[in-house]
Amino acid sequence: MRGLEDKVAIVTGGGQGIGRALSLRLAEEGCKVAIFDLNPAAGEETAALAPGKTIKTYPVDVTDYDAVKVAVDAVEAELGPIWTLVNNAGWDQPLNFLQTDKPLWDKIIAINLYGPLNTHHCVAPLMVERRGGRIINIASDAARVGTSSEAVYSACKGGVISFTKSVARELASKGVLLNIVCPGPTNTPMMAAVLGEGEQAVKWKDAMVRGIPLKRMGEPEDYAGIVAFLASEDAGFITGQTFSVAGGMNMI
Repeated sequence: MRGLEDKVAIVTGGGQGIGRALSLRLAEEGCKVAIFDLNPAAGEETAALAPGKTIKTYPVDVTDYDAVKVAVDAVEAELGPIWTLVNNAGWDQPLNFLQTDKPLWDKIIAINLYGPLNTHHCVAPLMVERRGGRIINIASDAARVGTSSEAVYSACKGGVISFTKSVARELASKGVLLNIVCPGPTNTPMMAAVLGEGEQAVKWKDAMVRGIPLKRMGEPEDYAGIVAFLASEDAGFITGQTFSVAGGMNMI
């Protein structure tokens, strides 16, 4: 991809799963990558997979605005001007809505909605000041079609899509481009935790695969190329768009 050499990229939740694949691909493209993750050991494991590349981990809870601001300032001081922000950190506990309670809603909303609000508010002004930057928000196909047992999570990801489009309109004239990538079901540690183990987990996974025209689950690496593209100069005329990367599961 053009224009990524020595650019600084933040990837939230970059220590494992999709975030790890995104971090490694951006590093491969020449970026200096800052991983924001609650688990710094996972970030260090990611960095170890890319010897010779610049990947630095910052222990950050994205739900804590002040902690995000401190980490953003540290990245600017230690790695340089931030060009790309990838909001990947997310979490859910699938349950039918009527089985949930407000503490669970609050946790899901804090991570999946307030987290991106915090990072945008801390990073976007720096991009506006320099009149250039890319923000890629990882939402979910659950936001586009709704998913049973993920109502609050779907609402948050739908909110991220609408928020991204609104801010994309606000910042387009400032040279800051924002886009959304929506993964489908993916083989990640979070998915494994959701499905659990045993015969029932296998049935759930098989049922999901049957609904995907490409007849397989997504892999973290499936999202790395489009994120690198959207961060690059090659995507300089794209903003406010939503890209489904889900094996054709939801063709809408």
